[in-house]
Amino acid sequence: MKIAVDAMGGDNAPKVIVEGIEQARDEWKDLEFVLYGKESEIKKYLQNDERIKIVHTDEEILGTDEPVRAIRTKKNASMVLAAKSVKDGENDALFSLGNTGALLASGIFIVGRIKQVARPALMPTLPVTNSTNGVNMLDVGANAEAKASYLQQWAIMGSIYAHDVKKIDQPRIALLNNGTEYDKGDTLHKEAYQLLKETEGINFIGNVESGDILAGVADVIVTDGFTGNAALKATEGTATILLKQLKDALLNNGIFTKMGAAIVSPSLKGMRKMFDTSQAGGAVLLGLKSPVIKAHGAADSKTVYYTVKQIYDMLTNDTINKANKYFEKMNAEK
Repeated sequence: MKIAVDAMGGDNAPKVIVEGIEQARDEWKDLEFVLYGKESEIKKYLQNDERIKIVHTDEEILGTDEPVRAIRTKKNASMVLAAKSVKDGENDALFSLGNTGALLASGIFIVGRIKQVARPALMPTLPVTNSTNGVNMLDVGANAEAKASYLQQWAIMGSIYAHDVKKIDQPRIALLNNGTEYDKGDTLHKEAYQLLKETEGINFIGNVESGDILAGVADVIVTDGFTGNAALKATEGTATILLKQLKDALLNNGIFTKMGAAIVSPSLKGMRKMFDTSQAGGAVLLGLKSPVIKAHGAADSKTVYYTVKQIYDMLTNDTINKANKYFEKMNAEK
């Protein structure tokens, strides 16, 4: 199994990428890696080139580049070359920490979508209060608008992913809505509810409100990309502010407060660990012919390692082909 890596994407490339890839290489002996980027920069951090190949290019896509224009004009960019290698069957998956929009465009226009999937969706893993598995939410930005049939397809793919990668026997699938009652929401959500309720092979548990995204009530939450992106950023922003305010309150209010902070420190570490999503890996662009994964631009080598684990599990379980077969069967029964 071979993974194409955009070695120049992200805030700390290629250092953290090379470090994480080497750790993953040493863990899984049946994995090979092809790193696309500036060879001299990559070799600065490469300790051992066993099962690691470098394809040199000086061109890269920046975070400030307009996504679609970038992949069309920067033909030799590390991300574009990596995506083309997957399209041509030279590699089995694509991994990048770079420009999110450009990776979405590379996945859709270069790697290509599954024939039966109308719109690919971006799916990260968020922390929950009562499980180490977290919750997967899709779509969080690839599609600002959606149809009920899109949500149905995303639920199916999310369920297959949760089963294969997270080892959950019957993943709980929920629809993000403005109430838990079956008749809540606009026309889209009412129609989607009925479709999901009637979809064979998934464990649909009904609606979930945004206040319960991190409560662990579901394993996969489906929503349109506009709502999902807004909910994701609101959740992440609130968590960041609360943790910062808590830290300031404990450390900047006198000696007695600091003594109290020392006492509760173990509990605070547990809270911080809950919001550490590095072990969840990256966000998956589901609905493509091959695995395409986006990790956060500020990710460290540990996140890179766990993202490779994600890809490894998807390849080992043939997750993409399972989705293909499901949709082929569904279309044949219509």
